[in-house]
Amino acid sequence: MFSFTWQLFAVCVASLSTAIYVVLQSSSILFSCLSHIYIDVILAKVFNSTVKNIQFRCCQLLYWPIFLQDQSLRSWSSVEFAEKAALHKHSMWSNVLVDVLLGIVFGIPLWFMAEPTWLWVTNFAHDFTNVWLRSGCVWLMGNPAGFKLNTELAGVLGMISLNAIQIWSTLWVFMGFLFPYFTKGLALCGIIFGLTSAAALIVDIISLVTMHVLALHLFLSLLYSTQIQAVSALWRLFRGIKGNPLRHRLDSYDFTVEQHVVGSLLFTPILLLLPTTSAFYIFFTILHTSVSFMCIVVEAAISFIHATTYAQIFLWLKTRKRFPSGVWFEVALCQISDAGAVNCGNPSPGELQKTDNGSSSSKSTILVSFLQSNYLNLGEVAWPENRYLLYSSFSKSSISSSAYGLLIGKSTLYAPGPSFPMKLPWIVIPWKEYWRLCRDSVYACREYPYSNSRQ
Repeated sequence: MFSFTWQLFAVCVASLSTAIYVVLQSSSILFSCLSHIYIDVILAKVFNSTVKNIQFRCCQLLYWPIFLQDQSLRSWSSVEFAEKAALHKHSMWSNVLVDVLLGIVFGIPLWFMAEPTWLWVTNFAHDFTNVWLRSGCVWLMGNPAGFKLNTELAGVLGMISLNAIQIWSTLWVFMGFLFPYFTKGLALCGIIFGLTSAAALIVDIISLVTMHVLALHLFLSLLYSTQIQAVSALWRLFRGIKGNPLRHRLDSYDFTVEQHVVGSLLFTPILLLLPTTSAFYIFFTILHTSVSFMCIVVEAAISFIHATTYAQIFLWLKTRKRFPSGVWFEVALCQISDAGAVNCGNPSPGELQKTDNGSSSSKSTILVSFLQSNYLNLGEVAWPENRYLLYSSFSKSSISSSAYGLLIGKSTLYAPGPSFPMKLPWIVIPWKEYWRLCRDSVYACREYPYSNSRQ
């Protein structure tokens, strides 16, 4: 009876998983058909983080029978490796479970509060556009912080920035009626695919709605870097030095009088116009860096959710003794009375000295060493998996190179994108074979207790 019930349960789970498999494969075929008109390419570029997170979540849903049907644990003689493999095996379903639960907690309130959320975001966008962008451009067109900028160049750059901001704001006014539907779609994405997919969609939307800030930043960085390169090249001309791009060095060179005259005529206006360009470049660099930093923080949270081993945390909360971190000896002073009663306690230094001197008493005294064990705390359990993620994303070399690139106008700070704990390629097998694989995986779970008891 128990075997028949388990077989029926395995068939039901396999049928449900196969239905999900057919839906996901049909969606994949549909998006591959859209590649002929480049719609999938556009969506992959605009919603890059969302597509990666949803694809990773779909791969996790497709790969669960493969992870569950790992039969190699029985033949492993090392308990340590078997324990690590079992934790790695259960980390996938625990990660999906926690992510989906967090997505449900996030998505259900958002679904019922779509209209207040839309009003709050609209007011925030209006304040950001008027208070920061337009007011900042008008401020730069005058005398910002008492600096005397070039009036004509500041007026041209200010009008270009204001026109770009106005065009983008008008476009989003016409597209504003879609935001309540987007809010419900965001809530639905969190409920179905988990909190990480919803957060990735938020990152992509932030990048999309601030596209005008990125465009103005790229335009001004191009103008600023060109002026920096021109000033440095003309300064080398006055010093009689010429850059050698083949050998990556500076060689001496005899310039003519005409070249020095032309260089003098170009050097003065470029150098005098550089502060005006620098003011606009610094302003839009600060705005774009703030937006990028916000996206980086959200993507770091996404990577943290993916990399955290929740199975180990659950086991630590249940049985902390499964995570030892070293042993130590505890010395206790035990006294045996004439009646045979034993009383043990922590000895003081004076008592230890008396015991070493062999002092006699009515009670016999002995020193006993107890073997004790230290255990990992919660931070030590979760930190090793996220340490590589933190060091790879925020290394000193990457931070210094980004800062130097922003200083000379040749680099733009972008969000690196979320990182995943493993790479799972898209699985394509016949649906009958996938159904059989799911059924065998579920049915094989009932054999583990019996096999373990025999061993």
